[in-house]
Amino acid sequence: MTTGPAPAPPVIRLEGVSKVYQMGRTRVAALRGVTLDVAHGEMIAIMGASGSGKSTLMNVIGCLDAPTAGRYHLDGRRVDRLSRNELADLRNRKLGFVFQGFNLLARTSALENVELPLLYDRSGRWGDTRAAAAAALALVGLGNRLAHEPSELSGGEQQRVAIARALVTRPAVLLADEPTGNLDSRTAVEIMALFQQLNDRGMTVLVVTHEPTLARFARRLIELRDGSIVSDRRVADRRRGERELRDRAAGPLVPV
Repeated sequence: MTTGPAPAPPVIRLEGVSKVYQMGRTRVAALRGVTLDVAHGEMIAIMGASGSGKSTLMNVIGCLDAPTAGRYHLDGRRVDRLSRNELADLRNRKLGFVFQGFNLLARTSALENVELPLLYDRSGRWGDTRAAAAAALALVGLGNRLAHEPSELSGGEQQRVAIARALVTRPAVLLADEPTGNLDSRTAVEIMALFQQLNDRGMTVLVVTHEPTLARFARRLIELRDGSIVSDRRVADRRRGERELRDRAAGPLVPV
């Protein structure tokens, strides 16, 4: 009897992960025994009210914070036992970050902003860092904006530069924390459409958002409450950004 190939391990695996903060004499449980698998190529929205634990979960997944208990594997490697330097190296190689505030360097061109993560990598594996940065900007539709500084770009273009910067190291996972919070409704759809395009090409994307309508651009929706996952479901009525942008161009604006 022949069997097919074994399924690929998840790119993210959390097993009973808890995070407790000590606030003076008070212990605050931000995560309570979270268990979660994320397969390669998924696009997931993480939602929850303020204080639900979604930001802490993103920080743990992003190797910015260590769990108090439980196990975390990232792309097959056990994470929760690594040293600070090992975490930094893994984070730089495996993860790309996009934030609500674009965090771009002023008076610095789009190309130089995107190139920056490669300049901090001393492994020498990137070769022509300028060419790599230009390719990342072309991927997000800014191949003709290489020399523009942030002040010369719209909010949506600045966020695209930030996304290119996150992609330039070829991460296994793209983490986006409220990436449309500073954008108008049309530009928010453009950014979510871009995430969908990247996901359609195989990129694993996790987006934290407080907007239920924006969460519908994802394939899967995870909701947190009081540090626990209370819902994990497929998005049945998924929105498609490219289609909505075409519809908006042809008629009245559709509310986000």
